[in-house]
This record gives sequence, structure tokens and C-alpha cells, in this order.
Amino acid sequence: MSAPDHPAHVHDQAHDHHGHGDHDHPHSHGHGSHDHDHSASRWLPLALCLTLGFAAVEAIAGWWSGSLALLGDAGHMVTDSMALGLAALAARLALMPTSVRHSFGLKRVESLAALINSLLMLALVATLLWQAIVRLGNPREIAGEAVTLVALAGLGINLLVAWLLTRGESDLNTRAALLHVMGDILGSIAALTSGLVIQFTGWVTIDPLLTMLICGLILASTVALLRRVVHTLMEGVPDHLSLPEVGQSMAAVAGVRSVHDLHIWSLDSRHPALSAHLVIADAQQWPAILQRQRELLAARFGIEHVTLQPELAPDQPLVFVAQHSRAPADRR
Repeated sequence: MSAPDHPAHVHDQAHDHHGHGDHDHPHSHGHGSHDHDHSASRWLPLALCLTLGFAAVEAIAGWWSGSLALLGDAGHMVTDSMALGLAALAARLALMPTSVRHSFGLKRVESLAALINSLLMLALVATLLWQAIVRLGNPREIAGEAVTLVALAGLGINLLVAWLLTRGESDLNTRAALLHVMGDILGSIAALTSGLVIQFTGWVTIDPLLTMLICGLILASTVALLRRVVHTLMEGVPDHLSLPEVGQSMAAVAGVRSVHDLHIWSLDSRHPALSAHLVIADAQQWPAILQRQRELLAARFGIEHVTLQPELAPDQPLVFVAQHSRAPADRR
């Protein structure tokens, strides 16, 4: 197939290429997602500071009181603080211009930071579980009253953060952050339960048992994050998109005969990208087809970083068949 001789090219910005460097791609790249100020998202920095700050308090109190449950809850809060911080970091880095060395910008820094965070959290879980097992066989004295007070304060901080994140309009980042905070609330309740049981019954074994529960919470969120990070770094199709559905929708646009070499990947957790070859019937219709494709992909699938290459359908070639001598019956 050959590209149209005179297709109308539409350029919103300079071309970028992903896997098709030797072709000419009409390219569109929208940035509407950076222009909206969601009233709930503006509380993310404060939520991050409160969560991370009290995680440090819990870590110190856990070390002083001898409570693994407090240390585990502090680790859980650090995990969620990192998740909040990554969202803020990605938003800042996404505004940085592209360069000759980083033609896609620095959006993948979010994935790299999340990968490092996940590995550190796995190491924390392994350490806490090992200490919990040791404590089960060799219990030690724990300051139950201190654990209760700190865990109660942590529960209050987490409830305050959850309230902040429910104020105003909520976007995807804020809803994801709220889910993390709900996990923190469960961790604080576990630590509070440990402190109360130790304070009123003296049963210190509850502390390593609840530590294992908190480790389970950390492990579940960490594994989920690690799976998403690896999927992004491997340039997999985003979980909320279906490659066949997108391809069939693009092929159904008027003027398009077929779609092939369709690729969908993620620049980061919020910015999917797409490239494809479109076989069209008439090169003169390409500007209108391109506009319809852009509107479809943005409105229905949330894909604004689009690279499309038009191709004309091949003409039916002349077919020459060798003449063979026919039998006398055939000549009649």
C-alpha cells in the first residue's frame, strides 16, 4: 500500500513517532487535561503533608513503645503518602517541555518512582513480618497507653484527610487517593485495637498478630501498584481500554476502510497514547477523517495523544494469465 500523494496534513505540534519512524504521521496532541482545576485536587498537597508528617510521628512512637503495629501503620501511611506524592510529581513533570533526548518528556518518572517505592515497601513488609514472627515466639513489653494515644491521633488525622479529599468536585487522582486513605484508616484502627487490648488485658501477642494484618494491607496495595507500573513500563494497553473495541470504533468512522498496526500504550498513569495506520478510500477526505478520529478517540476513550497515518486502498491490479493450448472440444 502506498501513502496518498497529497494528503492534507494537520499538525497541532511537532511530529512524534512511536514504532513508525520512517513514515509521515499527521499528528494531534491535546493538553486539555492540564487546564482543569478540580477543587478536591487542590487539597492533595495538604493531605500529603499531614499523612507523611504523622507517619514520622508513628514511626518514632512505634520504635519507642516497642509496637510493631504502630511501625506497620507508619509504613502503610508512607506507602500512601508516596502514592499522593507521585501524583503531584507527575503533574509537575508533565508540564516540562520535551527535549531532543526525551521526546516524550519526563512523564515516565512517575512509573520509575512508583517502581522504586513498590520495591522498598516489599522490603518493609518482609522486615515487619519477620519481626512479627520473632515476637510471637518471644513477646516483649509494649507501652499500651502510648500505642493507644498515637493510634487514636493517627485515626483522627486520617479522618481529617479523608474529609479534605471529599470536598468539592473529585477527579480520578483524588478518588484513588481517597481509597489509599481508607486503607490508612483501617491500619489506624488495627493499631488502636492493639493498644487498647494491651492496655486493658496485657496480652502483647495481639501486637504482632495485628502487625501481620497491616502487612497484608500494605502488600495488597503494593502488589497492585507494582502490577500497574510493570504494565506501563512494558507499554501494555491501559486497563480501562480495549484494543479491539478502539480499533473497531475507528474503522467504523465514515471514509475509513480498515485500521491496522494499531498500538495503544501509556505515557504515564493518566495519559494514554495511540498510533495506527488507516486505509482510506479518498485522500481528499483525509482532513475530515482525521478530525472525526480525533473527536472519537478523545470523547469516547479519553485518548488525546494520537498519531495516525493514512494509506490509500490499492487499486485492483491487471491480472495476466498464461494462454495454454486448449483441447479440440474446448475450441468448439
